[in-house]
Amino acid sequence: MNNVVELKGKRFVQANKNGSGGGVNMNGKKTVTASDVLKLSRELEQLKVFWSNNEKPFNGALVSVYYNKIVAKSNRIAGLLKGKKSNLAIVGAKFNDTKTKHIITYYVDMKDLDNSIKLLQKVYNLLKDNFENGINQKAFKDNNTYKGIPFSTYELNKSKFKQAIADVSFIDDFDVKMEASTSKESIITLYDTGVDVKELLHKIGIDILSSNILDNQTVFLDVNQVDVLFKNAPYLVSMATVDLSQFSPEDFDQKYNQDMIQIPSPSIEPTIGVIDTLFDKRVYFGEWVDYHDMVDNQIPKKSEDYRHGTAVSSIIVDGPRLNPWLDDGCGRFKVRHFGVAVSAGFSSFSIVKNIKRIVAENRDIKVWNISLGSNQEVNDNFISAEAAALDQIQFENDVVFVIAGTNRPNNSIEKIGSPADSINSIVVNSVTKDGTSPKYARRGLALSFFAKPDVSYYGGSKEQYISVCEPLQKADVAGTSYAAPWIARKLSYLIDILGLSREVAKALIIDSARGWKKKPTPEEIALYGHGIVPIKIEEVIQCEDDEIRFVVSDISEKWNSYNYNFPVPLQDDKYPYVARATMCYFPLCNRLQGVDYTNTELNIHFGRINNEGKLNEINYDKQNLDNDSSEERHYILEGVARERFRKWDNVKYVTEVPKSNNKAKISYTNKNWGIEVKTNNRLDPEDGIGIRFGIVVTLKEINGINRMDEFIRNCNLNGWLVNTVDIKNRIDIHEKVNEEIVFN
Repeated sequence: MNNVVELKGKRFVQANKNGSGGGVNMNGKKTVTASDVLKLSRELEQLKVFWSNNEKPFNGALVSVYYNKIVAKSNRIAGLLKGKKSNLAIVGAKFNDTKTKHIITYYVDMKDLDNSIKLLQKVYNLLKDNFENGINQKAFKDNNTYKGIPFSTYELNKSKFKQAIADVSFIDDFDVKMEASTSKESIITLYDTGVDVKELLHKIGIDILSSNILDNQTVFLDVNQVDVLFKNAPYLVSMATVDLSQFSPEDFDQKYNQDMIQIPSPSIEPTIGVIDTLFDKRVYFGEWVDYHDMVDNQIPKKSEDYRHGTAVSSIIVDGPRLNPWLDDGCGRFKVRHFGVAVSAGFSSFSIVKNIKRIVAENRDIKVWNISLGSNQEVNDNFISAEAAALDQIQFENDVVFVIAGTNRPNNSIEKIGSPADSINSIVVNSVTKDGTSPKYARRGLALSFFAKPDVSYYGGSKEQYISVCEPLQKADVAGTSYAAPWIARKLSYLIDILGLSREVAKALIIDSARGWKKKPTPEEIALYGHGIVPIKIEEVIQCEDDEIRFVVSDISEKWNSYNYNFPVPLQDDKYPYVARATMCYFPLCNRLQGVDYTNTELNIHFGRINNEGKLNEINYDKQNLDNDSSEERHYILEGVARERFRKWDNVKYVTEVPKSNNKAKISYTNKNWGIEVKTNNRLDPEDGIGIRFGIVVTLKEINGINRMDEFIRNCNLNGWLVNTVDIKNRIDIHEKVNEEIVFN
């Protein structure tokens, strides 16, 4: 087996994007007629009346645009509403019921409505007088179409007219989107109208405690407050979910025995954070757990409340001895356990607020395990408040959450529950010992296209349970709660012992699960994510003798971050390899944007450098078929790009598939390979600045020859600092760094 090598010392070059796109374009499947424009104009007039007559607690207007497809950023309104600034006015985005169209909500001034109505009226008059049969895409692009059109007569110019036609071609309707009401205490997210949430609610008759505010748009309301909100201002509600007081931490089969064991005292082992139900300090490994009870003392606590949390921590501390068949080679870990819930029920709103404080006060911990999950299914149109909070914490802090994929409470519940829809976290589903999905596993995806779960691992079943230690007894259990801690162990090993960044560690975990497998089907992704992570840590950080595997990490500062300095060994002036690459990053997310949740997309391009200085990419399994990653071109539809090529997903995997007839690749004048990371931002162009990415590259020699030593030598000659990820050496370094020095 070959060790993975970490390449450092040659930074990625940062470059701005050349050009400004392909200009305005209209929907190729639509012919815009005067009647289409008149219809939309009248709808805006009705909205103007609605917002003028409404005693609303803000000054502007909320306008929901029902698009006729899933639209790319370049196809959204850029002439109507706030013109080119309309994208910055977006306060929510959903899909329709069939997931084929966007419904995007904008917050605009009343004068914007007036201006849009006037513009549409002018466009209507021009169309009616000059284009009896309307305008299709062919005519739209033809400059001869506009010859002789007296634009000034209609108080228009050609560019404004064309932009308005383009806008109309992508729109079905304007309306006010109303959420379905609920009669239960709920976590409510309000549209951003620029008014402080406490003041906003006060204006409609709701006085709320500051402790019930999660952020300036998300609040916890009791039943009476929910009724007042939906009665007085239902248009304010962007998202509403019942407060998830019924979580499902309790899993299925328990078998008990009294086989107690002993354990040595902890030393320099890394610490993993656990956020769960309560912990019983009387267990045999109690010395290894730093326990913090976060549950209000006024809440009664029963023995049942200590079982799940204690069991989860037992896996992290001593899982391999309890389960020899799952000995991962990672050793033992210390745990800092925060008991935030009891088994009977609790408020997820309060848990989220606790988690923010816990992470802020324990910055030495990099890996956190959360094996709590909701009975309720996630919503197709927005990320849960709990998951969004975890995503924000991970964007702002150098931490990673490992989250259980949630268990099925009954046969009618299939989709994962929050917080397993967290995009930045590693979400773990469960498999049986033979690698199949157990009866209790639930399915992704999140927001219809994010690959959640990320990976799968062994969580127990009747064929082979997971052995854990519950208070004062050993138990055999099954559930996704008991799969997640094993991945937390591996992540902590990679980060805390081997010294890898969280981006590289996450990429290694996912890459080890995916391997060389062909693209999984949607059904496989929904159940298994990228695949089953190997048991042994060596299989995560080592590769076969005929493979070269290296990791590299850097920061995106501009549109293109590139490095053309990877000296892949040649044979007879050719490259005898197939290749794959996995990239992970932690983007800023915005829950208020609904289905357009992630603000930034990083897209990886990897391959040989041809004689024109461009990459001959390996990306047979591309995330985006557009070679320059620009949204302005339309080789594929936005909806297809999201679903099929994982556009906007923060895990990118590109691969060639090893076959018996793979041929060596030709080389060019430049004998190096290169990586380009292209950055696209949905809202603020600065959202992507400073995002760190981690990449794992694997090259498989098609003739079975070991070329790792040659690759390392080439890298050293090319100025790279090559760090071999050797387990023994890294452990020695870890021990030296943590050695206690006594001064005489």
